[in-house]
Amino acid sequence: MGIISWIVLGAIAGFLANMVVGGREGLIGTIILGIFGAVVGGYIAESVFHKGDVTGVNIESIVIAALGAILVLFVWRALTRNRASGSL
Repeated sequence: MGIISWIVLGAIAGFLANMVVGGREGLIGTIILGIFGAVVGGYIAESVFHKGDVTGVNIESIVIAALGAILVLFVWRALTRNRASGSL
């Protein structure tokens, strides 16, 4: 996948994740979250479920990337919440 495809897929996945979880990351943060989510989602889909990967901007890739971005967003918020409260 080319860099433009990764950015477009990341923007879509990050936007969907922010809509589901609620977000305050901003445009660049949303795109980075979506790209990282695409990598995480693709890895999990391939290694655990042996189904699909992130191969382009299509429905399957968007779903996998969005689910990965939601997972990344939950982990990110859990880590930053603990750090902000001094528990980490």
